Amino acid sequence: MAHTFEELVEKQRAADEAHARVEQLRDAYGAPTTAPWSETQTDTYETAWRAWRDLARDAQAAVTEYAKDEQKPRTDVEAEVKREAKTPQGEGETPDNG
Repeated sequence: MAHTFEELVEKQRAADEAHARVEQLRDAYGAPTTAPWSETQTDTYETAWRAWRDLARDAQAAVTEYAKDEQKPRTDVEAEVKREAKTPQGEGETPDNG
């Protein structure tokens, strides 16, 4: 499946948001070795962690495919996608790309 650069950025943003959720839960719950988590906390954290892992994996696979299709170095594409994903939505967009 061919991806556009904008799709890569959206995938990266979704992965970044999922990662932020995992970090929020970790901060809220504290270290499980300090105070045991409840079953609900454990389930919530593990679900969030799996979502982050899956979204990140999908984003990385799409970057790899895109770089190959565009005949660009994967690391360059990844860096450009991550840079663009950190830009707030709506900024940096032109009528041609957004």
